[in-house]
Amino acid sequence: MNETQIKDFLSSLPPKPTAVVENGAFRVGVIGLDHGHIGGMCAGLCAAGAVIASVYDRDPKKAAEFAAKYGASVAAAEDEILSDPSIHMIASAIVPNERGPLGVRAMLAGKDYFVDKTPFTMQSQIDDARRVCRETGRRYFCYFSERLHTESGILAGHLIDTGAIGRVLQVTGFGPHRIGDPASRPDWFWKKKESGGILCDIGSHQIEQFLSYTGAKSARVTSARIANYAHPDTPEFEDFGDATLVADNSATNYYRVDWFTTPGLSNWGDGRTLILGTKGHIELRKFVNLANGRGEQMLWADEDGEHQICAAGLVGAPFFGQMILDCLNRTECAMTQEHIFIAAELCVACEELAQVTWGNGILPVYKE
Repeated sequence: MNETQIKDFLSSLPPKPTAVVENGAFRVGVIGLDHGHIGGMCAGLCAAGAVIASVYDRDPKKAAEFAAKYGASVAAAEDEILSDPSIHMIASAIVPNERGPLGVRAMLAGKDYFVDKTPFTMQSQIDDARRVCRETGRRYFCYFSERLHTESGILAGHLIDTGAIGRVLQVTGFGPHRIGDPASRPDWFWKKKESGGILCDIGSHQIEQFLSYTGAKSARVTSARIANYAHPDTPEFEDFGDATLVADNSATNYYRVDWFTTPGLSNWGDGRTLILGTKGHIELRKFVNLANGRGEQMLWADEDGEHQICAAGLVGAPFFGQMILDCLNRTECAMTQEHIFIAAELCVACEELAQVTWGNGILPVYKE
């Protein structure tokens, strides 16, 4: 792209999203506040016009604090929300291994469901959700935030659609995270059966964006590894993982996820994505730009040169409004149901196929 073409590209972007409904036309009930991502999920929903109407959590204090923030009512039990005919959607960031079963209950109650990543921790849960989706016609959405709630991630999709880097051949993703104070982490965080494991959990972001940027409909896992290098007191915990995949259109993927973000980094993780095309490549510096500090950077090279754009403020997060309209209109504009299920199946497959890497005399990670 030359300078004129870049200006044309930017001027052709869709307008930043605004509310798609008003006056309480889309009401959300929240069940399960176990992961902090529920804040981003609800912020996106509210920006799109949804109303957070009610909340239930096993911890009454957490539920009360959440309700005060959103002006919601506190439910005495999960069923109080599920049986409320005014609720359109259930949103949840409950413990990962409980997400699939809760989604099934929500859909059987006539609600659409929006859940934090990872959406499932085992294949049997995906099979149940597929069946109930077919039987009820309800939707099972997932918050793949590292693409859907980063403007650089969204902008990269628009750039790929222009053909500026040609056909996408390979995606490499890095998803480092910071544990912080271990004592602040809940018990389920350290247990594989409840968290799903590192490749299934934070690896889900990487797999979903690989499918999206390559336009793949399916893929297979060719290798996967997990390790516990530095946490001997929690042998089930996986602090490192990586995997490779090949898509149905022959595009390939490598991703690495870990819990080794240094305290000196100004952000919780230096998440990056590299996208290789036949005519160029893109690098996304999503959350931080080393020694600069500002994230949301999209850098790319094409046949006309090297380019960089800060995506902050350019495109917003259109997924949330599209999802609400999909629920109201029974369409599939935000994301297809099959895309979500395929991404989830690959997450589970990575974890199931992963080889255990030993580290510094520490016991290998727990595997059933």
